[in-house]
Amino acid sequence: MKNIAISEAESLVMETLWKQHPLAAEEVCAILVQQQDWQEATVKTLLNRLLKKGAITAEKEGRRFLYSPVLKREHWLMSESTGFLDRMFNGRIAPLVAHFSEQKKLSSEDIAELKRLIRELGDDQ
Repeated sequence: MKNIAISEAESLVMETLWKQHPLAAEEVCAILVQQQDWQEATVKTLLNRLLKKGAITAEKEGRRFLYSPVLKREHWLMSESTGFLDRMFNGRIAPLVAHFSEQKKLSSEDIAELKRLIRELGDDQ
Protein backbone atom coordinates (compact mmCIF):
# COMPACT_ATOMS: atom_id res chain seq x y z
CA MET A 1 0.00 0.00 0.00
CA LYS A 2 1.28 3.49 -0.84
CA ASN A 3 2.04 5.95 1.93
CA ILE A 4 -0.97 8.05 2.80
CA ALA A 5 -0.19 11.35 4.51
CA ILE A 6 -2.50 11.85 7.46
CA SER A 7 -2.73 15.02 9.55
CA GLU A 8 -2.80 14.91 13.33
CA ALA A 9 -6.54 15.60 13.36
CA GLU A 10 -7.17 12.90 10.73
CA SER A 11 -5.16 10.45 12.83
CA LEU A 12 -7.66 10.89 15.68
CA VAL A 13 -10.47 9.87 13.33
CA MET A 14 -8.38 6.91 12.18
CA GLU A 15 -7.69 5.85 15.79
CA THR A 16 -11.44 5.83 16.41
CA LEU A 17 -12.03 3.62 13.36
CA TRP A 18 -9.08 1.34 14.14
CA LYS A 19 -10.59 0.66 17.56
CA GLN A 20 -14.06 -0.09 16.20
CA HIS A 21 -15.52 -0.36 12.73
CA PRO A 22 -17.64 -0.03 10.77
CA LEU A 23 -19.09 3.15 12.25
CA ALA A 24 -21.61 5.63 10.90
CA ALA A 25 -20.56 9.28 10.70
CA GLU A 26 -22.87 10.04 13.63
CA GLU A 27 -21.09 7.44 15.78
CA VAL A 28 -17.64 8.79 14.89
CA CYS A 29 -18.92 12.31 15.63
CA ALA A 30 -20.35 11.26 19.00
CA ILE A 31 -16.97 9.85 20.05
CA LEU A 32 -14.79 12.69 18.79
CA VAL A 33 -17.06 15.60 19.73
CA GLN A 34 -16.89 14.31 23.31
CA GLN A 35 -13.12 13.59 23.28
CA GLN A 36 -11.90 16.62 21.32
CA ASP A 37 -14.62 19.23 21.79
CA TRP A 38 -14.97 19.38 18.01
CA GLN A 39 -18.01 20.35 15.99
CA GLU A 40 -19.83 17.65 14.03
CA ALA A 41 -18.95 19.44 10.77
CA THR A 42 -15.24 19.12 11.60
CA VAL A 43 -15.49 15.35 12.00
CA LYS A 44 -17.47 14.98 8.77
CA THR A 45 -14.87 17.08 6.91
CA LEU A 46 -12.10 14.84 8.25
CA LEU A 47 -14.02 11.70 7.23
CA ASN A 48 -14.39 13.10 3.70
CA ARG A 49 -10.67 13.93 3.50
CA LEU A 50 -9.73 10.42 4.62
CA LEU A 51 -12.17 8.95 2.12
CA LYS A 52 -10.60 10.97 -0.74
CA LYS A 53 -7.12 9.87 0.34
CA GLY A 54 -8.18 6.22 0.30
CA ALA A 55 -7.44 5.73 4.01
CA ILE A 56 -11.05 4.68 4.73
CA THR A 57 -14.00 3.24 2.85
CA ALA A 58 -17.68 4.08 3.08
CA GLU A 59 -20.29 1.40 2.55
CA LYS A 60 -23.88 2.49 2.08
CA GLU A 61 -26.34 1.00 4.54
CA GLY A 62 -29.84 2.32 4.03
CA ARG A 63 -29.67 6.11 4.21
CA ARG A 64 -26.27 6.29 5.87
CA PHE A 65 -22.67 5.29 5.24
CA LEU A 66 -20.57 3.03 7.43
CA TYR A 67 -16.87 3.90 7.57
CA SER A 68 -14.03 1.42 7.94
CA PRO A 69 -10.26 1.83 7.75
CA VAL A 70 -8.37 0.68 4.68
CA LEU A 71 -5.03 1.90 5.96
CA LYS A 72 -3.68 -0.49 8.56
CA ARG A 73 -2.53 1.11 11.81
CA GLU A 74 0.73 -0.86 11.74
CA HIS A 75 1.54 0.44 8.25
CA TRP A 76 0.80 4.04 9.24
CA LEU A 77 2.80 3.72 12.46
CA MET A 78 5.81 2.32 10.58
CA SER A 79 5.65 5.10 8.01
CA GLU A 80 5.29 7.83 10.64
CA SER A 81 8.05 6.50 12.90
CA THR A 82 10.47 5.95 10.01
CA GLY A 83 9.78 9.46 8.70
CA PHE A 84 10.35 10.92 12.16
CA LEU A 85 13.61 9.03 12.63
CA ASP A 86 14.83 10.06 9.17
CA ARG A 87 13.99 13.74 9.71
CA MET A 88 15.17 14.12 13.28
CA PHE A 89 17.92 11.54 13.83
CA ASN A 90 19.25 10.65 10.38
CA GLY A 91 17.35 7.37 10.48
CA ARG A 92 19.12 6.12 13.61
CA ILE A 93 17.52 4.98 16.84
CA ALA A 94 20.53 5.31 19.18
CA PRO A 95 20.61 9.15 18.93
CA LEU A 96 16.87 9.20 19.64
CA VAL A 97 17.33 7.20 22.83
CA ALA A 98 20.35 9.35 23.78
CA HIS A 99 18.25 12.48 23.30
CA PHE A 100 15.52 11.22 25.62
CA SER A 101 18.13 10.10 28.13
CA GLU A 102 19.79 13.53 28.11
CA GLN A 103 16.41 15.19 28.60
CA LYS A 104 15.69 12.89 31.58
CA LYS A 105 12.63 11.53 29.77
CA LEU A 106 13.44 7.84 30.35
CA SER A 107 11.87 6.27 33.43
CA SER A 108 13.50 3.35 35.20
CA GLU A 109 10.82 1.17 33.56
CA ASP A 110 11.81 2.51 30.12
CA ILE A 111 15.46 1.75 30.80
CA ALA A 112 14.67 -1.78 32.00
CA GLU A 113 12.57 -2.41 28.90
CA LEU A 114 15.30 -1.08 26.60
CA LYS A 115 17.85 -3.35 28.30
CA ARG A 116 15.50 -6.32 27.84
CA LEU A 117 14.99 -5.49 24.16
CA ILE A 118 18.73 -5.16 23.59
CA ARG A 119 19.33 -8.53 25.30
CA GLU A 120 16.69 -10.12 23.08
CA LEU A 121 18.26 -8.58 19.99
CA GLY A 122 21.62 -9.96 21.06
CA ASP A 123 20.11 -13.42 21.52
CA ASP A 124 18.71 -13.34 17.97
CA GLN A 125 22.06 -12.54 16.38
